[in-house]
Amino acid sequence: YIGASEVALPRTNVVSYLLLPLGSVLLIQSILSEFGSGMGWTMYPPLSTSLMTLNTESVDWVISGLALLGISSLLSSINFLGTCVFLGSGMGCRSYILYIWAIIFTAIMLIMTLPILTGALVMILLDLHINTEFYDSMYSGDSVLYQHLFWFFGHPEVYILILPGFGVISQTLSTHATRTVFGGQSMILAMGCISILGSLVWAHHMMTVGLEVDTRAYFSAMTIMIAIPTGT
Repeated sequence: YIGASEVALPRTNVVSYLLLPLGSVLLIQSILSEFGSGMGWTMYPPLSTSLMTLNTESVDWVISGLALLGISSLLSSINFLGTCVFLGSGMGCRSYILYIWAIIFTAIMLIMTLPILTGALVMILLDLHINTEFYDSMYSGDSVLYQHLFWFFGHPEVYILILPGFGVISQTLSTHATRTVFGGQSMILAMGCISILGSLVWAHHMMTVGLEVDTRAYFSAMTIMIAIPTGT
């Protein structure tokens, strides 16, 4: 769609592809290990950082697998973003179709949020194995900190999954109808607003942890505002 014969970083693309099956194998290994992790899909402390977990080895497999998959996605995002920006074959940004814009916004969100999740997972491993107590409130840690770090990635992930779908559907309808998408510039602006607002509302998943009233009001208002560009 941008006239490039290859991605900007072919070798990086191969590395990111090879990390996918390796990370998936590690996740499957965590399921097959004895007892399982017993910490849920959000991996909240202290279930994931103390002997409350049924199997610390399973926690290691899960975090290692997620870290590899995160690195794979991060490398792919950098690659796709670089390809769109530098290998556009003389195309200006205004010439990009909606699908390309969706990939650009998705790549930017992944680059912003994946390092945060990786850092949170590394801190779990440090708490579990060398007693750093990042998430243990008995030793001046804060288990709610992990929730902030996790949902700072976890909520934008919703839009990371849906924005490429918006682009694919728009391009498919445009191709089969042999017409340009009506209001294409508005849709690009809407996807940009969704990306920005979607990265600023993570704490609406944490309304029961004791946030202040004004904090809850902010996240509630910003969450409602996402409906405006989404409806566009």
